[in-house]
Amino acid sequence: MIMNADSLLFFDKHMDAVPLYEALENRILKEIENVHIKVQKSQISFYNKHLFACVSFARVRKKKDCPASYIVVTFGLDHKLESPRVEIATEPYPNRWTHHLLVVDTEEIDDDLMAWIKEAAVFSNTK
Repeated sequence: MIMNADSLLFFDKHMDAVPLYEALENRILKEIENVHIKVQKSQISFYNKHLFACVSFARVRKKKDCPASYIVVTFGLDHKLESPRVEIATEPYPNRWTHHLLVVDTEEIDDDLMAWIKEAAVFSNTK
């Protein structure tokens, strides 16, 4: 991936997290069709018809419990995901669950995470 100016600005204070993001973006673009990426100040969003996942540095743990380098991967499903990898799960609307996972190693961008993100992409297309 060639970082554009918006992406570089997003990672300005988190350059050590770029390899995590690149690994995730590469898998998403390779494994999910018709993905559009939007870089914003607080997150990088992945869309098909609708938003289905995003990357941020959202605070999902107390600062002292956060690793030095990480990304937060967020996605929505129609059910609560029962996994120890989920840091926070909320139900902002009935049968719409938002899940936040802390990713600290490229090995965590595995088939399980991609299955959940693919499920989120399918779910977002049904809205």
